[in-house]
Amino acid sequence: MTKEQIFDFMSNETLAVLGSISPEGLPQAALVGIAVTPDLEIIFDTVKSSRKYRNLTANRAASFVVGTTREITVQFEGVATELSGEDLARYQKIYFAKWPDGPSRLSWPGICYFVVRPRWVRYNNFDRRPPEIVEFEC
Repeated sequence: MTKEQIFDFMSNETLAVLGSISPEGLPQAALVGIAVTPDLEIIFDTVKSSRKYRNLTANRAASFVVGTTREITVQFEGVATELSGEDLARYQKIYFAKWPDGPSRLSWPGICYFVVRPRWVRYNNFDRRPPEIVEFEC
């Protein structure tokens, strides 16, 4: 399993479970719509009134599970960055290609975008016998 194959899997998924840590140190999870870059960066939008926004601006550590309909998943740990300026425009282009309704949310109060860059990735395919498991640090 190569990085390109993992990208192919992730880019065919639309949703992922995001894990973050509250300011009180408690784990929290949310389902988010995602887009993925060839560098395995995950892009998503949220609003500033959400728990995930509060969590990620206080503690940038983020985790994901991508793939929820079969026994094939990518587990992902990384660092979240709120996007602005030229980076925002560049990543929005990628996000909007995956989510054509994304521009309609630009009018939402507090809409913002994050990119999460991977530090650790694990691909699991338990639909195969024997299972295929590939893990790497970025």
